[in-house]
Amino acid sequence: MKTTIQFQKCSHTEESRIAALRTVLEKTKKPFKSGDSVGIKLHWGEKGNENFLPPVYAREIVRWLQAEGIKPFVVDTTVLYSGGRRNGCDSLNTAAQHGFTEKYLGCPVKIGDGLNGKSVIDLAAGFKHFETVQTGKIVEEADGFVIFSHFKGHMEAAFGGSIKNISMGLASRAQKQRMHADAKPELIKDSCLRCGECADVCPTGAAAILHNEYPTYDLEKCIGCAQCIALCPVSAIKIRWDTDINVFQEKLIETAAAIWKIISKKTVAVNALINIVTECDCLPGNHPQIAEDIGFLSAYHPVSADAESISLVGAAHIDQVHPGIPWRRQFEYAREIGFVDF
Repeated sequence: MKTTIQFQKCSHTEESRIAALRTVLEKTKKPFKSGDSVGIKLHWGEKGNENFLPPVYAREIVRWLQAEGIKPFVVDTTVLYSGGRRNGCDSLNTAAQHGFTEKYLGCPVKIGDGLNGKSVIDLAAGFKHFETVQTGKIVEEADGFVIFSHFKGHMEAAFGGSIKNISMGLASRAQKQRMHADAKPELIKDSCLRCGECADVCPTGAAAILHNEYPTYDLEKCIGCAQCIALCPVSAIKIRWDTDINVFQEKLIETAAAIWKIISKKTVAVNALINIVTECDCLPGNHPQIAEDIGFLSAYHPVSADAESISLVGAAHIDQVHPGIPWRRQFEYAREIGFVDF
């Protein structure tokens, strides 16, 4: 379906936000039919994160779908790093703690790659970096999806929206690692407190600190999840890219494009441009806001949804918060491989 973008402004109040979302949904033609099982792919926030979209907005989407006899469910997948979402049971507990329960939402809450992260399938890709892409099996089990994304900053991609919600959000843990593999930690000694936080959060033991010395990083063990970089209290670790920094951007696009081939006929993207903060909802804490609340939009293609979101937020905000990250390569590469509808 060729993209028609629906947009509605809002203020910072919950009443205004909900009204804006309802307006966008009412104007959006559903690509589903009665009886379809439709996944609402969202991020219910890492344990300790204070910026995730609260479940009231997902509930609005649930009701929008149910009004037409559609059978919705809320879904996310397991992750690489330690925390509250590494396996399905922990992730469902985190979801419940954040209010994403079947009782509140009025629909089931599922893990797209299974409780142990092993319910996966391989998709043909045929791209420069990936011949195949591995994703949660939910991709072929669902009749369609609403990709519901909190638009915000991201330390590796510069921004996170619909593209990342599909690529990282529906990918298996193995595929997530393949995308992250080129990002490694590099210590800035002059800033390091030798507190040991990086070693505490490392899921593979690649980061270590002994006898109050500076931490060391075993890059052979490192899976590139960047949790040590994100959670360092004084930003004393930076990303050392083992390849061209553009590669990560291209891998995001290739993964999303391969998944999109499977789900595109019955999928709509909805971006929430509210509480627009510097970092992903994967990170604990309360992150600084980089722009005022703008509103909600829908589109029938993730690249169109994110391009319009950046236009509304302002590219300068993204560049200021995450300087040096070549996020524009995502859109350039999407055009190169035909992953666009404009």
